[in-house]
Amino acid sequence: MSIKRQINELFESFTALNALIIGDVMVDSYFSGKVERISPEAPVPIVSVTSEENRLGGAANVALNIRALEATPIICSVIGDDIHGDIFLKLCKKEGIRTDGVIKDKNRITTVKTRIIGNNHQLLRVDSEKIQDLDDSLNRDFFEKISAIIENEKIDVIIFEDYDKGVISEQLIEKIISLAIKKKIPTTADPKKKNFLSYKNITLFKPNLKELREGIKIDFENTRDDLFKESIKVLKKTLKADIIFITLSDEGVYFKSDSEEFRIPAHLRNISDVSGAGDTVISVASLCLALEQDGHMIAFLSNLAGGLVCEKVGVVPIEKDVLLQEAISSIKID
Repeated sequence: MSIKRQINELFESFTALNALIIGDVMVDSYFSGKVERISPEAPVPIVSVTSEENRLGGAANVALNIRALEATPIICSVIGDDIHGDIFLKLCKKEGIRTDGVIKDKNRITTVKTRIIGNNHQLLRVDSEKIQDLDDSLNRDFFEKISAIIENEKIDVIIFEDYDKGVISEQLIEKIISLAIKKKIPTTADPKKKNFLSYKNITLFKPNLKELREGIKIDFENTRDDLFKESIKVLKKTLKADIIFITLSDEGVYFKSDSEEFRIPAHLRNISDVSGAGDTVISVASLCLALEQDGHMIAFLSNLAGGLVCEKVGVVPIEKDVLLQEAISSIKID
């Protein structure tokens, strides 16, 4: 089979996949307008708002990427029983994202990141959130809701998208991964600092360089340093992970499994905004893993996708057709 045909069939196969996404979700709110004067009350600009917009953020951006690749995302999270929780659910419905695994809780608030933009420049960000861990009762309810979906539906991959907002706990990780192993479902994780070493027996673990340094506490100078390779070995052994997949920013990606170890350089691009690139990388990698692709295909497509979204301003999902054409044009066709 030619590589072109292989990639085309791979992209067609995405449509049959169901991806379960567990993690912290949020609403990204934008107030945009013009600045023409300074406030008489304090030396700050006055923004005359001309537009307001709400977007899905956090783990929901992974769901947007999964949906953009024409697979089916099922989001699992805990939001507040509030107006922004309602906004979040409406946005999910509009984008075709299933919310079977979402719980509304009156004791929490929906995380909202509000950005004030004046004359096309961000002037201020205001975060409204509650980042305490779920209490024991809510944690049990959350696990039961997730496990019911796993038991009763065809789930092809489970993605942990952790933003350290309290939804994901060490106990939840352990229970879900154990259940996934029994059901032979691959698991992937995009970690943050708090639960970094809790993802024992994960299939694919994808930190970036900052998260790797903080999580493993080995301060290597650069990715060519021997300490860098040593940190990967330590991490893989500690987690008993099948794959460690590190995003290296402008240096590309680094992949290590039991049988493969390699790096792929970043593609030369006009970088506009790196926001959300990690969400795109974990989305593409997870779908490729679900389809049992080899390490080089997983890393190649994920690295390519991450670079493509960096050409866009703001957090935007990957465009499937653009990724497909870029993939085909980036390799030698049989």
